[in-house]
Amino acid sequence: MELHRGRLIDHLQLVVRDLKASRRFYEAVLKVLDIPIGGSAEDYFWADELFVSSPDSRAALGKLTGRHHLAFQARDRAMVDAFYKAGLEAGGTGNGAPGERPYHPGYYAAFLLDPDGNNIEAVFHGPAARSAASVKITF
Repeated sequence: MELHRGRLIDHLQLVVRDLKASRRFYEAVLKVLDIPIGGSAEDYFWADELFVSSPDSRAALGKLTGRHHLAFQARDRAMVDAFYKAGLEAGGTGNGAPGERPYHPGYYAAFLLDPDGNNIEAVFHGPAARSAASVKITF
Protein backbone atom coordinates (compact mmCIF):
# COMPACT_ATOMS: atom_id res chain seq x y z
CA MET A 1 0.00 0.00 0.00
CA GLU A 2 1.34 3.42 -0.95
CA LEU A 3 0.79 6.31 1.48
CA HIS A 4 0.33 9.78 0.02
CA ARG A 5 0.80 13.00 1.95
CA GLY A 6 -0.39 16.49 1.15
CA ARG A 7 -3.65 15.62 -0.60
CA LEU A 8 -6.82 17.44 0.32
CA ILE A 9 -8.95 14.27 0.39
CA ASP A 10 -7.55 11.01 1.74
CA HIS A 11 -10.62 8.85 1.21
CA LEU A 12 -14.38 9.06 0.82
CA GLN A 13 -17.15 6.70 1.93
CA LEU A 14 -20.58 6.47 0.34
CA VAL A 15 -23.30 4.49 2.12
CA VAL A 16 -25.82 3.28 -0.46
CA ARG A 17 -29.28 1.65 -0.48
CA ASP A 18 -28.53 -1.03 -3.08
CA LEU A 19 -24.91 -2.17 -2.96
CA LYS A 20 -25.25 -4.47 -5.98
CA ALA A 21 -26.65 -1.67 -8.17
CA SER A 22 -23.91 0.69 -6.98
CA ARG A 23 -21.19 -1.86 -7.59
CA ARG A 24 -22.46 -2.48 -11.14
CA PHE A 25 -22.41 1.29 -11.79
CA TYR A 26 -19.01 2.02 -10.21
CA GLU A 27 -17.29 -1.02 -11.72
CA ALA A 28 -18.42 0.14 -15.17
CA VAL A 29 -17.38 3.79 -14.88
CA LEU A 30 -14.13 3.08 -13.02
CA LYS A 31 -13.13 0.42 -15.54
CA VAL A 32 -13.10 2.96 -18.39
CA LEU A 33 -11.07 5.29 -16.13
CA ASP A 34 -8.53 2.46 -15.56
CA ILE A 35 -9.27 2.27 -11.83
CA PRO A 36 -9.72 -1.33 -10.64
CA ILE A 37 -11.93 -2.44 -7.78
CA GLY A 38 -9.45 -3.00 -4.98
CA GLY A 39 -11.45 -5.29 -2.77
CA SER A 40 -14.88 -6.21 -1.54
CA ALA A 41 -16.96 -8.10 0.98
CA GLU A 42 -20.67 -8.75 1.27
CA ASP A 43 -21.34 -5.27 2.67
CA TYR A 44 -18.77 -3.07 0.88
CA PHE A 45 -16.35 -2.59 -2.00
CA TRP A 46 -13.55 -0.12 -2.58
CA ALA A 47 -11.48 1.32 -5.39
CA ASP A 48 -8.48 3.55 -4.79
CA GLU A 49 -9.71 5.97 -2.10
CA LEU A 50 -13.46 5.44 -2.68
CA PHE A 51 -15.19 3.14 -0.18
CA VAL A 52 -18.83 2.17 -0.86
CA SER A 53 -20.86 0.25 1.71
CA SER A 54 -24.36 -0.85 2.59
CA PRO A 55 -26.11 0.68 5.64
CA ASP A 56 -25.60 -2.55 7.61
CA SER A 57 -21.81 -2.34 7.24
CA ARG A 58 -19.99 -1.69 10.53
CA ALA A 59 -18.44 1.43 9.01
CA ALA A 60 -21.84 2.89 8.04
CA LEU A 61 -23.51 2.98 11.45
CA GLY A 62 -26.84 2.24 9.77
CA LYS A 63 -27.14 5.59 8.01
CA LEU A 64 -27.11 6.48 4.30
CA THR A 65 -24.86 9.31 3.19
CA GLY A 66 -26.46 12.32 1.52
CA ARG A 67 -26.09 13.50 -2.04
CA HIS A 68 -22.46 14.07 -3.06
CA HIS A 69 -20.66 15.34 -6.11
CA LEU A 70 -17.52 13.38 -7.00
CA ALA A 71 -15.32 14.23 -9.96
CA PHE A 72 -12.93 11.65 -11.38
CA GLN A 73 -10.03 12.76 -13.58
CA ALA A 74 -9.90 11.42 -17.12
CA ARG A 75 -6.82 11.27 -19.38
CA ASP A 76 -8.63 12.62 -22.44
CA ARG A 77 -12.02 13.46 -23.95
CA ALA A 78 -12.51 9.91 -25.22
CA MET A 79 -12.26 8.63 -21.65
CA VAL A 80 -14.94 11.13 -20.55
CA ASP A 81 -17.17 9.94 -23.39
CA ALA A 82 -16.59 6.27 -22.47
CA PHE A 83 -17.34 7.03 -18.79
CA TYR A 84 -20.70 8.53 -19.73
CA LYS A 85 -21.68 5.65 -22.04
CA ALA A 86 -20.60 2.97 -19.54
CA GLY A 87 -22.43 4.69 -16.69
CA LEU A 88 -25.69 4.92 -18.62
CA GLU A 89 -25.42 1.25 -19.60
CA ALA A 90 -24.79 0.28 -15.97
CA GLY A 91 -27.87 1.98 -14.51
CA GLY A 92 -26.73 5.58 -14.14
CA THR A 93 -28.89 8.54 -15.18
CA GLY A 94 -27.58 11.28 -17.44
CA ASN A 95 -27.01 14.57 -15.63
CA GLY A 96 -24.97 16.36 -18.30
CA ALA A 97 -23.76 14.80 -21.53
CA PRO A 98 -20.06 15.02 -22.43
CA GLY A 99 -19.05 18.49 -23.50
CA GLU A 100 -17.10 21.65 -22.76
CA ARG A 101 -18.05 23.48 -19.61
CA PRO A 102 -17.54 27.18 -18.79
CA TYR A 103 -15.45 26.57 -15.65
CA HIS A 104 -12.20 27.24 -17.51
CA PRO A 105 -10.96 26.82 -21.09
CA GLY A 106 -10.50 23.14 -21.93
CA TYR A 107 -12.79 21.81 -19.18
CA TYR A 108 -14.48 18.80 -20.81
CA ALA A 109 -16.78 16.78 -18.57
CA ALA A 110 -19.77 14.48 -18.30
CA PHE A 111 -22.12 14.02 -15.34
CA LEU A 112 -24.13 11.00 -14.21
CA LEU A 113 -26.37 10.32 -11.25
CA ASP A 114 -25.44 7.02 -9.59
CA PRO A 115 -28.20 4.70 -8.30
CA ASP A 116 -28.43 6.78 -5.09
CA GLY A 117 -28.55 10.16 -6.82
CA ASN A 118 -24.92 11.15 -6.27
CA ASN A 119 -23.63 13.45 -9.02
CA ILE A 120 -20.63 11.62 -10.49
CA GLU A 121 -18.41 13.44 -12.98
CA ALA A 122 -15.51 12.57 -15.22
CA VAL A 123 -13.41 15.57 -16.26
CA PHE A 124 -10.55 16.16 -18.63
CA HIS A 125 -8.68 19.44 -18.15
CA GLY A 126 -7.58 19.91 -21.74
CA PRO A 127 -4.51 21.69 -23.06
CA ALA A 128 -6.24 25.05 -22.72
CA ALA A 129 -6.39 24.44 -18.95
CA ARG A 130 -2.63 25.04 -18.62
CA SER A 131 -3.03 28.57 -19.91
CA ALA A 132 -6.01 29.12 -17.61
CA ALA A 133 -4.08 28.72 -14.36
CA SER A 134 -4.83 32.29 -13.38
CA VAL A 135 -8.58 32.03 -14.09
CA LYS A 136 -10.67 32.62 -10.96
CA ILE A 137 -13.45 30.05 -10.59
CA THR A 138 -16.50 31.01 -8.55
CA PHE A 139 -19.41 28.81 -7.53
